[in-house]
Amino acid sequence: MAKGKSDRSKLHPATRIVTASRSYAEHGMVNPAVYRASTITFPDVETLHNRNQPYLYGRRGTPTSQAFETAVAELEGGHNAKACPSGLAAISTALLAFLRAGDHLLMVDTVYQPARQFCDTILKGLGIETTYYDPLIGKGISGLTRPNTRVVYCESPGSQTMEVQDIAAIVDAARPAGITVILDNTWSAGHYFKAFAHGCDVSVQAATKYLVGHSDAMLGTVTCNAEAWPRFKDAYENMGMFAGPDDMYLALRGMRTLDVRLERHMKSALAVAEWLRSRPEVETVLHPGLSNAPGHSIWRRDFAGASGLFSVVLKPVAEKGVAAMLDNMELFAMGYSWGGFESLVVPFKPHRTATSWTAKGPCLRLHIGLEDTQDLIADLDAGFDRLAAA
Repeated sequence: MAKGKSDRSKLHPATRIVTASRSYAEHGMVNPAVYRASTITFPDVETLHNRNQPYLYGRRGTPTSQAFETAVAELEGGHNAKACPSGLAAISTALLAFLRAGDHLLMVDTVYQPARQFCDTILKGLGIETTYYDPLIGKGISGLTRPNTRVVYCESPGSQTMEVQDIAAIVDAARPAGITVILDNTWSAGHYFKAFAHGCDVSVQAATKYLVGHSDAMLGTVTCNAEAWPRFKDAYENMGMFAGPDDMYLALRGMRTLDVRLERHMKSALAVAEWLRSRPEVETVLHPGLSNAPGHSIWRRDFAGASGLFSVVLKPVAEKGVAAMLDNMELFAMGYSWGGFESLVVPFKPHRTATSWTAKGPCLRLHIGLEDTQDLIADLDAGFDRLAAA
């Protein structure tokens, strides 16, 4: 890393991503090494007993994990971060760190389905009650809090249906009651929405998505502010959480191109979304970056950009029509996850308990990858022809 740049706050975000944690590289190399370690030895009994050396045991950290976690914390604007083996592991570890038996959790109704399953099974079994709330509730969240409410969990935009939450209003309502606010910040990759600048205590990401960026590693991250960090760090270490060094290396490598990749994802997704708006088969395009779209005003106020993930609601059509459209796509693959270089599409049915989903037509979630948009539009156009023919 070049000298004379000790005050990193003066650097622009794109520069900070490229240069973060470069101090962990040695011998003139620009990438930190991959340390595959379980046992870490001590030079003498005194050091062993006092534990006064930087690294103690592989699970508690290596230069590889330090490099990645330091870069994530800087990206998010938080105090410190830890890596988990998957996005769901990051979500579950964050929740378990701040909840105990008898506590109450306020969980957004549009949450990632596996996180809902975790609340309805594991947390319920531990005596932790979950109340699901309308993602658009804003400051009205104060009407749902109880004396034992310990966490408000947000996800913005919402999983699948892209509702944009008023995070500042929720934070303002939660803070006087001492409630921890956790945000799933995966959609923005921590680059286009700064959770801590908006008052959140914890930011969670499925780093599998945009941080890794190449669909070849499973990883999650949890970043905390200074107040939340000690409690989370203790819980993380007591649960034995740790990610593999090769996965962390791949994520750190992916982060170097995050700024340029997200810009391409954003521009391409907006172009495809605008085209989809013109299609007679489409009822609604759920992309907060589009003018007049649901959530656009808050997105424009709070976000610096958009990623490549959005959804569409089709006009009512038989399932065989949707199958005919999707079965023979050439560029859009059907597969879960997103954030990689490839374009994806999956049909879905929204799951709600606190709110209702009233759209009559089928829903599709699209991730726009790094292919040329004209080729992607041609692929969708041919798919709509098959839908009509069916």
